[in-house]
Amino acid sequence: MVSRSAVSDFVVQRKLAVVGVSRGGRKFGNAAYRELKAKGYQLFPIHPDAETIQGDKCYRTLSTLPEPVDGLLIVVPPAQTEKVVEEAAAAGIERVWMQQGAESPAAIRFCEEHGISAVHGECILMYAEPVGWFHRVHRWWRGLRGTLPR
Repeated sequence: MVSRSAVSDFVVQRKLAVVGVSRGGRKFGNAAYRELKAKGYQLFPIHPDAETIQGDKCYRTLSTLPEPVDGLLIVVPPAQTEKVVEEAAAAGIERVWMQQGAESPAAIRFCEEHGISAVHGECILMYAEPVGWFHRVHRWWRGLRGTLPR
């Protein structure tokens, strides 16, 4: 289980790269991107083939970012996540959030072995303030069940 301190440490970071936004804009990565941007996060979308995502300049890889970021949100299938965390380590990124469904045991193990703080199995929108009503209810329910990070 992920610790509450790892979750808290990640969401207070305000400059994040996001891997998993699409040009079509209909995937969860895009929804998370929109919500985090509305919450005041400075975001850097990563996409190998897009020039812009939702009007923002897009970067092809983590190594092409114009400045260091505080963390990386990953919203891709687990096999891709394994490659992305290797790129994150090479780029000096110390915090990653593997959105629910993006994590894999190999990616988690890689982060542990390389000193990267990794949140996994959690939805960032349940923790990035201000939390919307749906995610607040979901967090409350998980709190009742005792399944929130401790």
